[in-house]
Amino acid sequence: MADLPSFSTKEFYWLASCFCGIITCKLVYDITGFISPFCFKGYGKLSDKEKMEWNNRGFSTFHALIAAWASLYLLLFSDLFDEDSSNDLIVNRSSIISNMFLGFSIGYFLSDLAMVFWHFPALGGLEYVLHHGLSMFSISLSLMSSQGQIYILMVLFSESTTPFVNIRWYLDVAGRKSSTIYIYNGIALFFG
Repeated sequence: MADLPSFSTKEFYWLASCFCGIITCKLVYDITGFISPFCFKGYGKLSDKEKMEWNNRGFSTFHALIAAWASLYLLLFSDLFDEDSSNDLIVNRSSIISNMFLGFSIGYFLSDLAMVFWHFPALGGLEYVLHHGLSMFSISLSLMSSQGQIYILMVLFSESTTPFVNIRWYLDVAGRKSSTIYIYNGIALFFG
């Protein structure tokens, strides 16, 4: 009988955090669909396609907030990339927390990519496939080599603009394109 490959603790955390990212996306998608009719009166009038995209943008926003917060914490507030905390080069540093967060992000990108493929091209075309594919590829390389996480985290911090993009879409679908909040959101998106 052939021996099964053994996973290290590090690989187990990657897989567990990736799975956690997928489950979280599904839960947030369902919760968004459940609470949206109570928070937005026009939700019931949306087409099935618009409701699906609305809920998808719910977990996109959730991941963006988690990504921005975790990246900010790991880059600025933790001692992971502090020059006095280790003799390793900054590009060679990683931690269990950074590895788990990157695994969680791979779970998000896998979930969103599955939604894009399932509803192609309603949720985005080939540019979304390319974006998600390159994101997963670069995160995976960083996880496997334990190198370059500082750069991946800097890029993931740029997810902080995603909530503004999603709010813009929400306001457009809600017919609030001429509202003051739409203008303020656009200004925040510009500065982001």
